[in-house]
Amino acid sequence: TQNGLAKIVGHTLWLEQFKAIAITIVFAVVGSAIIGAIVRGLIGLRIAPEIERQGLDINEHGEEGYMTTG
Repeated sequence: TQNGLAKIVGHTLWLEQFKAIAITIVFAVVGSAIIGAIVRGLIGLRIAPEIERQGLDINEHGEEGYMTTG
């Protein structure tokens, strides 16, 4: 016999919660992939290699983020 909450809502409640979690994960992954593809198509996901070598702080803000020399 079942007692307590399991008797009221049924023993398959955990299955419904598992399905809801799985749907949420799939929705988040697919949504992120779509947004990533849109961003990649519009502006790209990487910067030019020469800018990366110089440093993003210099190119974006005109200042160094970390002092690496003396």
